[in-house]
Amino acid sequence: MTREVNRRLLDTMLGFSAGVMIAASYWSLLAPAIEMSEQAGNRGWFAAAVGFLSGGFCLWLTDKLLPHLHPDRPLEQAEGLSSHWRKSILLVAAITLHNFPEGLAVGVAFGAVTQGLPSATLTGAVALAIGIGIQNFPEGLAVSMPLRREKISRLKSFWYGQISGIVEPLGGVLGALAVIVVQPLLPYALSFAAGAMIFVVAEELIPESQAAGDTDFPTVGVMIGFTIMMVLDVALG
Repeated sequence: MTREVNRRLLDTMLGFSAGVMIAASYWSLLAPAIEMSEQAGNRGWFAAAVGFLSGGFCLWLTDKLLPHLHPDRPLEQAEGLSSHWRKSILLVAAITLHNFPEGLAVGVAFGAVTQGLPSATLTGAVALAIGIGIQNFPEGLAVSMPLRREKISRLKSFWYGQISGIVEPLGGVLGALAVIVVQPLLPYALSFAAGAMIFVVAEELIPESQAAGDTDFPTVGVMIGFTIMMVLDVALG
């Protein structure tokens, strides 16, 4: 519909995404992981700590290797290994990097439900899926709008935004299969997804939302996103 989007609105939405992911990382992933470990007679903190740090490390490594470009950055500031990819592909790669751990988190949550564990409920997994779905709006916008400003057609801009989200269902399937096939991995898998999401929040979403210098609206977005995800998870979970 337009080549421009209000920067303050976009920053608020990115902050909202960060808030959703922070809340989901604890209530939907880390808390169940700790409870499952304790029910199995293990130290609750161990699997959560190992999985969380492993998830963050894997995202850090991917961030260093995968060529990608954050929205509103010049081509010279592309991150990852050097490549000759076009700007549009680099932008899609940046959001794709965010989306994989989100899909993984949803898949692991639903996989946990199939194991019949008391701490994993279907309504909780649905709440996580809804929360992740809501915060995908600003992420898709962050791909499509910069491309539209580059005078790429509406259809192509929309299409690239959709491509960036394709990895989410793939991550969901992989996460669900992993915990169904190897049940002892479940607390680690839940914590791994949490660590990966928190890395994305700390390394990209919050800095990106405040890059224009306005911290108030992104911070309000974080608070609102956190609250909505917390209410969804506690009320439905």
